Amino acid sequence: MDNYNLVAGLDIGAAKTVILVGEMNDHGELNIIGAGEHSTQGLRKGSIVDIEGVTNTIRQALAQAERMCDCHLRNVYLAVTGTHLSSMNNKGVIAITNRNREISSDDVTRVLQASKVVALPQDRKIIHIHPRQYTVDGHEGIVDPVGMAGARLEVEINIVSASGTALQNLLRCVNKAGLQEEELLPAGLASAEAVLLPEEKDLGCLLVDIGGSVTDCAIFDQGRLWASSVIPVGGNLITNDIAIGLRIPVELAEEIKIDHGCVSHSLVIAQETIALPDIIVQETKKVAPKTLTGIIEPRMREILSLIKDEVKRVGYRGVFPGGMIITGGAAQLTGLAELAAEEMDLPVRIGYPKEIKGVSEAVHSPAYATAAGLVLYGAGNLSYLQAAPAGERFFGGVVNRVKHLFGDFFA
Repeated sequence: MDNYNLVAGLDIGAAKTVILVGEMNDHGELNIIGAGEHSTQGLRKGSIVDIEGVTNTIRQALAQAERMCDCHLRNVYLAVTGTHLSSMNNKGVIAITNRNREISSDDVTRVLQASKVVALPQDRKIIHIHPRQYTVDGHEGIVDPVGMAGARLEVEINIVSASGTALQNLLRCVNKAGLQEEELLPAGLASAEAVLLPEEKDLGCLLVDIGGSVTDCAIFDQGRLWASSVIPVGGNLITNDIAIGLRIPVELAEEIKIDHGCVSHSLVIAQETIALPDIIVQETKKVAPKTLTGIIEPRMREILSLIKDEVKRVGYRGVFPGGMIITGGAAQLTGLAELAAEEMDLPVRIGYPKEIKGVSEAVHSPAYATAAGLVLYGAGNLSYLQAAPAGERFFGGVVNRVKHLFGDFFA
């Protein structure tokens, strides 16, 4: 199969590693033609502790995806997450020197380069920049200044940086598995690509991706990324609470959480019971669903409280008219939207990947939001290249990186 029409996304999560493969047809439509996943080995609290374990996990997921799509994958869009990520806003300004004072694409490139000049520790690496708005001669809120007249061009951007050491270990695992990173994308932004509606971004919204060991948050305002951050808590805390509270193995606790997890007593059917093995007395016991909910609800309220505190910490003063959108594996807990609406005092919905067609309905789960977002993000890249002149396609890799380095200008 011609790899030119393929785009792949790799999400190395705390619980599982997922690879999705999409194909762009002649009409510009994206279809998922391959999917692979494997339980993640070699991660602890979101950090790589065993390179071989993570590498083998990627290989297993990759082999499954390649068998399904009958092709050999070389490049992937790679999600990056972890508490080592940090986000900051910065500005850049330049003077327009053209005789007719018309702003060109070169001027946009120059102002974006100027905005990237920030004082970062030596071990920090910029992995993504997101233009928030342009200002021409004091007129704010401009999305694309190319072609406008002006003497002074400013830009506000959001910069996401990562630990150089953590990034190096991640890329080493990916490369040892036989893959090359096409581009790095913060996991929260990838999930936003898959589940957010343009109207929500314009109004202002909070995207929350609750993973296994961390929770990615992204704040959007007026259609642009305002801030992003990572909280060091996730669904694994709930799993561990269930394992301890019910005295069962962690693996079984994860299954129970997925199959029976609920965060609201009002949604529990009283007649149901859950049969579980008791590891202490070596016999089967029955647990009431309300007992399980009594374990899950306090921990989820704590996670939601930490999310609320994080929004205050980053300094956002808006009210999120677009509401809160929750995705990730823990978003599958019954009653979570209602509980979050109560705790956050916001309209809340569960985010499912959109615009995804193909091999399995399983990829429509919130647990696949990050991988689906990577594929959608890459598909936008591919559409840009396919519309470019043939001579420009020859330098596809370079164009690809430049396009997303200065994302909104090329949109």
